[in-house]
Amino acid sequence: MQNDYEKRLLRVIDHIYENVDQDLSLDALADVAAMSRFHWHRVFHAVTGETCAAAVRRIRLHRGACWLVQRDWSQEEVARRLGYGSQQSFIRAFRSAYGVSPGAFRKIGKIELPQMLRRKGDLKMFPVEIQNAPKRRLVGLPHRGAYMDIGQTFEKLSAIVTSRNLWPQVRGMLGMYFDDPDAVAEAELRSFAGVDVAEDLPLPEGFEELRIAAGPVAVLHYKGPYAGLKEAYTYLYGEWLPNSGRELSDQPCYEVYLNSPDDTAPADLLTDICVGLVA
Repeated sequence: MQNDYEKRLLRVIDHIYENVDQDLSLDALADVAAMSRFHWHRVFHAVTGETCAAAVRRIRLHRGACWLVQRDWSQEEVARRLGYGSQQSFIRAFRSAYGVSPGAFRKIGKIELPQMLRRKGDLKMFPVEIQNAPKRRLVGLPHRGAYMDIGQTFEKLSAIVTSRNLWPQVRGMLGMYFDDPDAVAEAELRSFAGVDVAEDLPLPEGFEELRIAAGPVAVLHYKGPYAGLKEAYTYLYGEWLPNSGRELSDQPCYEVYLNSPDDTAPADLLTDICVGLVA
């Protein structure tokens, strides 16, 4: 059952994601939570494992990394939309978190030409292997809208799992992605933030469940910021698959997150992109 503290935490998470350009100080977030600032910080840190300031900084910079890759806005515009007082303060914060400047990150992460116009071999290569994946039962929360914003749903999922002490039953964290972002309007994209659990776990209140069938999958091993995943997908579908001799099964692709942005630098994040194959 959703308790009062859980509701307050989810309200704060939504507020951070929907107001990245506003005042997100400890006092402001305590007001959103309707809790004394003397206690709110301790509650937030105990449930999420992060301080409020660290969570706000991480969410802002992840949003900025996605914008740098997916939008043509200037660095000054990105900084303004993230609530930074100056472009210089944004550059310093970004370099501290990502290890490179925003300009360098944009050059690394942005694919300038459509796949059909690129010379063979131009794409960065990623390790891909075929595995026999086990069947999985996912419980979690649906997300509709830009894939770059699913982090908001994952934040809420993690908070609920923590508040209900479900982590001992969790075998992994996954995201399922049902639509092609190049073919479906951004607002209509469907995805799912879930945790892998046993069949005998009762469905937690407020969660939905999905199942992934066992079978062969192509697994691309990606290391780096989530904002750079698009290039990995382009390589998997545009380079590896046509040369693999394999056919795709009728199953949505999914991502397995092997570590967490809560305690891992963006450059060290590990993600397995899994695409089902016909046996």
